[in-house]
Amino acid sequence: MTNFVDYVKIFCRGGAGGAGSMHLHRDKFTAKGGPDGGDGGRGGHVLVRGNRNYWTLIHLKYKRHVFAADGGAGSGGRSTGADGEDVIVDVPLGTMARDADTGEVICEIITDGQQELLVPGGRGGLGNWHFRSATNQTPRYAQPGEPREERTVILELKTLADVGLVGFPNAGKSTLLSVVSAAKPEIADYPFTTLVPNLGIVQYRDGRSFVMADIPGIIEGAHLGKGLGIRFLRHIERNPVLLFLVPVDSPDIHAEYRILLDELRQYNPELLDKKRVLAISKSDRADKELMSEMEADLPDIPYVFISSLTGSGIMELKDTLWRVLDEKQEDLP
Repeated sequence: MTNFVDYVKIFCRGGAGGAGSMHLHRDKFTAKGGPDGGDGGRGGHVLVRGNRNYWTLIHLKYKRHVFAADGGAGSGGRSTGADGEDVIVDVPLGTMARDADTGEVICEIITDGQQELLVPGGRGGLGNWHFRSATNQTPRYAQPGEPREERTVILELKTLADVGLVGFPNAGKSTLLSVVSAAKPEIADYPFTTLVPNLGIVQYRDGRSFVMADIPGIIEGAHLGKGLGIRFLRHIERNPVLLFLVPVDSPDIHAEYRILLDELRQYNPELLDKKRVLAISKSDRADKELMSEMEADLPDIPYVFISSLTGSGIMELKDTLWRVLDEKQEDLP
């Protein structure tokens, strides 16, 4: 579980551009030829690329310095120097790159193969061939290449899933994920069993499916860093639908839902714009009469009573989530 790394800081340096050549053409037939100095090559870029085979940033944990190669110098015969080799940093889908000094978002990687520039390589200098003129037919100067650029970049992984599970520790999130998908999260009867986000593909009707993420449990004050804190709240940011899970034996289901919602609001108010569904878990512990009484005081969002133990309500929950996901997709421009 310690292999899950969702935050790294790397120091990136692009390659310097190669110097242009100050060369005058000479051969056995030409004693005083004109300028023919070639341009310097471009310095290597530092690029970031989405790779669906990665699930964590652990491969970058001990590789904190990323340097691209310098461009080659130009030479005679108007030969351009070789471009410096680019360096590509592969990251999992859902990774956001930010400038560590300014906080500016550089890019977000959400598709496999998506490639974005982190630090550009310097341009190569122009050779003296470019500076010839009627009044200066043998220029004896050329441009140097552009110097290297440096940047410290923060890479932050935010899990990509259609549905994010939100609830207090021990609400039954991991158990639900293990029932609706092939994911096998660690399950035990103590708080914070889940220490990393778990993803599961939920099979739906007619071969359709969606991705559900089990996010480590929220406690009051999580937005301040209490418990597992904001480290995992960011994984909810990309889920279009949030599934709130509250156990049926909670003293006050509505109050527990409000606390969870408030933690999300204090972390990032935009999270309240997401579609929400409420699942009342462990409902095998309540009879129909008790559930009917509870319905009078539930939040005004779609809700389903479920039991991961007996399977009761699981298909109804999938139907509800699919319907809400469809609504979300239709809302998009």
